[in-house]
Amino acid sequence: MAEKGVKVFGMWASPMVIRVEWALRLKGVEYEYVDEDLANKSADLLRYNPVTKKVPVLVHGGKPIAESTIIVEYIDEAWKGGHPIMPADPYERAQARFWARYAEDKCNAALYPIFTTTGEAQREVVREAQRCLKTLEAALEGRRFFGGDAVGYLDIVVGWLAHWLPVIEEVSGASVVTDEELPLMKAWFGRFLAVDAVRAALPDRDRLLAANKARREQLLSSA
Repeated sequence: MAEKGVKVFGMWASPMVIRVEWALRLKGVEYEYVDEDLANKSADLLRYNPVTKKVPVLVHGGKPIAESTIIVEYIDEAWKGGHPIMPADPYERAQARFWARYAEDKCNAALYPIFTTTGEAQREVVREAQRCLKTLEAALEGRRFFGGDAVGYLDIVVGWLAHWLPVIEEVSGASVVTDEELPLMKAWFGRFLAVDAVRAALPDRDRLLAANKARREQLLSSA
């Protein structure tokens, strides 16, 4: 039974939703998951998040919280015991938030066009994405995880890359995170996906691959 009415409104293929599930699982919090059809959003989702009407939404004790990174921080504060997500040191917390914002604003924006381009245009996009990820990779220097010896806030925020990006690479024919270009990031992919709480929440790869193939074909045909 979910603890004190903990409920997650999500969508199975969303890399933002899985952040919330990872945080809850790392904390050992049981929760009820509600998978939304984003083309036909439920009355509950619209009631709990009337502003953006997006997933994820965490409902705890009847109170809703929206936006994945905000939810992850809330989870760490609401369940202080167990696995720490945010760094204890104020400077380290600020650094984690800085890199998370960089990844959200810069790297995600650089990666998306890989999915929607071909040929030389795609190769230039890949080079730009690699430059962005190389900057982010600096935060891994000398660490097993972005959070240090264990998964932390930044790992949760950028962790979708480890599962989704190889799917995007396969669908688009691009190679972004390679042993030659981004060795620390590539090694981190393997370590992150081996964490039990991470692996337990991953969507089925074949289903994700099929959905992304269909989406890419649709985008390219309408371009």
